[in-house]
Amino acid sequence: MTERREETSSDQHWRASGDRIEYLLDAISANGGAARARAEELVGEVVGLYGEALARIVDLINGNEVLCNQLIADDLVASLLLLNGLHPHGLHRRVSDALEKVRPYLGSHGGDVHLLEIVPDDDGYRVELEFAGSCGSCPSSSVTLELTVEDAIRTAAPEVTSVEAVAAAPDSKTPTPGSVIPAESLLSKIRSGGSRAQWHQVSDIAGLPAGEVGGFTVGGMAVLACRVGDQLYAYRDHCPTCDGTLAQAVLLRGAAGGAVLRCPRCRSHFDPVHAGTGLDDASIHLDPLPLLVRDGVLSLALPAEAVDMPA
Repeated sequence: MTERREETSSDQHWRASGDRIEYLLDAISANGGAARARAEELVGEVVGLYGEALARIVDLINGNEVLCNQLIADDLVASLLLLNGLHPHGLHRRVSDALEKVRPYLGSHGGDVHLLEIVPDDDGYRVELEFAGSCGSCPSSSVTLELTVEDAIRTAAPEVTSVEAVAAAPDSKTPTPGSVIPAESLLSKIRSGGSRAQWHQVSDIAGLPAGEVGGFTVGGMAVLACRVGDQLYAYRDHCPTCDGTLAQAVLLRGAAGGAVLRCPRCRSHFDPVHAGTGLDDASIHLDPLPLLVRDGVLSLALPAEAVDMPA
């Protein structure tokens, strides 16, 4: 596997370039439709010029699999190759690779995801997925879909216009008939005003020692993180039982040997490894937050509305 490099300030700059270009085009539009048309034509010419250069580079490295993999491992290069129709991998391969990237996170919560089908849609392609384990039944599976799986798929395959989740049937890998959950319905709660989730680099959480629990502020939101063995877990700093903070919570060893997170105020117990499920009352759970290595940097995702929630 190609090792991912650390993200730099240059990487952060190009991620915002698309929004900046659109902003500048809108500003030019104030001078009339003709001005915007010329600006769009100029952008198109520049993109075409760089696209031709990229095409020649791809031709030169054709057959060099190692170098090709190094190029597509870089998000900026991969996005430009996709934009110009030069990416060496087809849609199915890119979606499968995207799921492989998020599978460790899903597995850390006792879940998994399987690609069922990719079918042509009105404006692009529809991806149908099956969630298994905790992801198939967890009340926060909508957060998992939006902030991990869908984010990864849309980055790797911008031609995908919709994602549908199917809950796995008990003791079966075959989806239950009629159990398709439209992504738009599933995600409506966490899409505030059309805004998508924001990823934040959290190198301070990465340094949390095994067996420790720590409180952090990420994007203005109070976050609780803990490390069980080699795996990190992050949750919104909020106890659903007493409606208080989890500051000073501790990790204990459960009767079966697993880790248990205990609220310091009401003494409620939660399973930090399996999506924060309540051990005293299975109907309650903590709010898990996706914590993934993106471009070589540990990052945490917050839905737009979460930042405004009280801790």
